[in-house]
Amino acid sequence: MKTSCAAVRCWLVKQEPAAYSFAQFQKDKKTAWTGVRNFQARNNLRAMQKGDPVLYYHSNDDRAIVGLAEVAKTAYPDPTATEGDWSCVDLKAVRPFAKSLALPEIKADAKLKDIALIRQSRLSVMLITPDEFAHILKRTA
Repeated sequence: MKTSCAAVRCWLVKQEPAAYSFAQFQKDKKTAWTGVRNFQARNNLRAMQKGDPVLYYHSNDDRAIVGLAEVAKTAYPDPTATEGDWSCVDLKAVRPFAKSLALPEIKADAKLKDIALIRQSRLSVMLITPDEFAHILKRTA
C-alpha cells in the first residue's frame, strides 16, 4: 500500500456505521463501493488508482475518521445502478485507527481548516491533500 500521498492521490469516503461499519468492512476484508449517486463523487471514484490510500469516515452519529483502506480495483460500472452512468471501485480494509478523529476535533484543527470534509460536508467521496492525510495519520496513531 502507498503510505504517502506525495506521489498519489489520497481519498476519504463516508459511510453510516449502521449501514456498513468499518468493523464489518474489516471482517469482509474487501468491498465494492457502490451506490454513489452524486456526479462529483462519481468523478472522484473514477480518478482513484489501485493502491491509493482511503480514509474511512463514519457519518451520522459517530462523525469520525475511524480507519484506513486502499483502492483494490479501479472504477467500473456500478452493478447497483438501474439507470445512468454510475461507477464504483473496490476497496480493501487496511486497519482501524488506534484513535478515531472526531468531526469537532477536525473542525478545531488549524491544519485541517480547508479539508473537503468541512467545505463539502455532503460529498461522500472526496480528495484529501497530502498534508491533510499525513496530519490525520499522526492524529490517529
